[in-house]
Amino acid sequence: MDYFTFTMTYLPYLLKGALVTIEIAVIGIAAGSIIGLILGLGRVSKVKFFSKLSGLYVWAVRGTPLLLQLFVIHFAIPSMFSALTMPPFVSACIALSLNAGAYIAEIARGAIQSIDKGQMEAARSLGLNYRQAMKHVVIPQAFRRMLPPLGNEFIALIKESSLVSTIALYDLLRTGQQIISSTYRYMEIFIMVGAIYLLLTTLMTALVGKIERRVSVYE
Repeated sequence: MDYFTFTMTYLPYLLKGALVTIEIAVIGIAAGSIIGLILGLGRVSKVKFFSKLSGLYVWAVRGTPLLLQLFVIHFAIPSMFSALTMPPFVSACIALSLNAGAYIAEIARGAIQSIDKGQMEAARSLGLNYRQAMKHVVIPQAFRRMLPPLGNEFIALIKESSLVSTIALYDLLRTGQQIISSTYRYMEIFIMVGAIYLLLTTLMTALVGKIERRVSVYE
């Protein structure tokens, strides 16, 4: 089978795997953003309990490999609770969300702390309480500054999602491996898989850049 015919035959299967990769990455960054924002607020909280607890979570998750976290969620936890079944897709989404949340927490913390303290003081002088000032003044400004590193985290998550192939989830990489096991054409498949990953990250980079320009803090 010539290269063109081979590509046209197996490309649809790889694109189907790429769709799974996109799905878990989108879910991971969406849920991770919520987790990260909550943890980020906890990190800057004046309540020591929340600050320490958030810091402990970030320290533990960032200090251990994503692959280990994935194995704990997919294999270890269900083995402790026999009634608990964890499909690979669910395990992947949970692991990526919890992992992304730790990194986004530091992004959120840095963005919040980068806002001039005068903004908070001005908001409080206008009669807003701490919560209102954070919600209406500080966080909207911090969100704009979060966008560039948040975009980078999403791009990194797309690439890191390849680890889910180890739990038999048929993402892009796992699909490629499965095709190789029946065709033994390593180079062609790896080139196609790499090209699709490159296309996904390039499109995401362009999208993030466009969003950044629209909400630029310098406008």
